[in-house]
Amino acid sequence: MALDDILKQVPIDDIAAKLGVSPDVAKAAVEQGGAVLLGGLAKNAETDEGSSAIQAALKKHEGAKSVSTVDDIDEADGGKIVSHILGANEKQVTQQLTESKATAGIDFGKLLPILAPIVMGLIANANKGKAEKADAGSESSGGIGDLIGGLLGGGGNSGSGGGIGDVLGGLLGGGNSSSGGGIDLGGLLGGLLGGKK
Repeated sequence: MALDDILKQVPIDDIAAKLGVSPDVAKAAVEQGGAVLLGGLAKNAETDEGSSAIQAALKKHEGAKSVSTVDDIDEADGGKIVSHILGANEKQVTQQLTESKATAGIDFGKLLPILAPIVMGLIANANKGKAEKADAGSESSGGIGDLIGGLLGGGGNSGSGGGIGDVLGGLLGGGNSSSGGGIDLGGLLGGLLGGKK
């Protein structure tokens, strides 16, 4: 699954209209927000407790269909998802993202609850497909952590470029990021992910 899959599921124009920004700014914000949510999920999946909590949450989102407007999204549920993913760091993370020059005008406190159910739906459907193929033993250490790692570009098992790992790489200082300046997402995710930059 590549970042394009997330972008295809997100009603960018509707989000832009709702937040009062251009579609380009909304798209950049969705990329950053999606990367932060996936990074937070990956961090949570490192523990057995976090991994089983994610698995339980994913069951609720299996079969999620793409949405055509923001009104189709349960933002209250999205807010709960964001709180679970980011935990005590939620206010700090949303504030740093909101203050980013790369996505000026975006209030991530409003955007992340819109994105979270979409991201969870995509992961749930990918996880269900993976579980059906494996048919057994998905509760072992591999499981959800591997899936999220694959989304983040870890493990090298997705030979196709353009995954969320590429976006994270760009955001984390991988050179070919088109939005100069902007947020230090590396520092932000580094804090979330236990000091890795």
